[in-house]
Amino acid sequence: MIAFGHSKKRDEQKLKEAYFTASQGQLIRARFRQNKSAVVAAWALTIMILMGLFAPFLSPYDPTIAGRDKDYENGPPQIPKFWDENGFSARPFLYTLERERSIQTNFRWVTTENREKRRYVELFVKGWEYSFIDIEWDLPGTAFDVDLKTLTFDRHLFGVSEGGIHLFGTDASGKDIFSRTLHAIFTSLAVGTLGVLISFVLALIIGGVAGYFGGWIDSVLQMITDAIRTVPPIPLFMALAAFMPDEWSSETRFFFIATILGLIGWPTLARRIRTHLLTERSQEYVLAAEMSGASASHIIRRHLLPSFTSYIIVDLMITFPYVVRSETALSFIGLGLTDPVNSLGALMQNVSKADVLLNYQWYFIPVIFFIAFVLAFVFVGDGLRDAADPYSRSGK
Repeated sequence: MIAFGHSKKRDEQKLKEAYFTASQGQLIRARFRQNKSAVVAAWALTIMILMGLFAPFLSPYDPTIAGRDKDYENGPPQIPKFWDENGFSARPFLYTLERERSIQTNFRWVTTENREKRRYVELFVKGWEYSFIDIEWDLPGTAFDVDLKTLTFDRHLFGVSEGGIHLFGTDASGKDIFSRTLHAIFTSLAVGTLGVLISFVLALIIGGVAGYFGGWIDSVLQMITDAIRTVPPIPLFMALAAFMPDEWSSETRFFFIATILGLIGWPTLARRIRTHLLTERSQEYVLAAEMSGASASHIIRRHLLPSFTSYIIVDLMITFPYVVRSETALSFIGLGLTDPVNSLGALMQNVSKADVLLNYQWYFIPVIFFIAFVLAFVFVGDGLRDAADPYSRSGK
């Protein structure tokens, strides 16, 4: 018992030493792991991000009009089966679909299942060609036009021996909703990343300069910040949509929407950086750096901003879902990305039709992914925010 007590004390002493000698990043990770909801959300977010990044490989069909199934329009989800009345199969299968006209349906096309003919699901099938790096921007003018395609493949994770497989069903034009949803996640990630990157750079520059120098420079920059904050986004995009040329490609619209979201999304982070720098600029380590002859940019970059890094990361994580939500809302009302671009907002336009709720409930599947995507970012952001100050519960 005495030996056990000494061993327990040594373990507790080691834990205390590890705590007080740990870096800030290690403490943040330790406290983040204690938040179960944030950990689950992080795993869910990681899975959705991977689904978006590898969307072409996971998608059995091209999500654009070129990949539509004319024989299965507005078709319900197809769930692979392992057994039926004809017996068990180790390989998942679907039934063969047959279309025909009949007098009973006034000679309209009717799709029926032939339960005697199975179509087996296969892995790593050959299909439509795609490129993981496919950048084709046709911006106004010719100076910034980009056309780059590399890492081109034609293999996909799954398919069927004949016909099509539509896990989430199809829309009115026969396009595969599963493939469109995965590509929409990637589009939302790309828009959010570009928008957050632009707002992050502007917030660092404007907030850093205003907080470090103060005085009339701070006053002028705060006037600009307040002016940007008062701009209502919806009327702004309505005005921009009216002047947006019809001949712009979908990639140009994507770049334009992401840029505008970034240009109007920086004031909140800039104010937080300014407030932090106003507090920290009078600290002794900053005065020591100034006495050593360090430039203002060096002091801001190497001394002031690193002390605020964890909070900046948390703010970016919390801002990301709001950028995605803004793009989705704009696309939903027709001011953002539209077909043939696959975005969550463009897919959610379909659920606004009256007959969807009664007849085509599978149109709501992208809505579920959008809710899960945004909630995952929110929970991860909240978990990082709680863990960003690892010393707040040092007494526990």
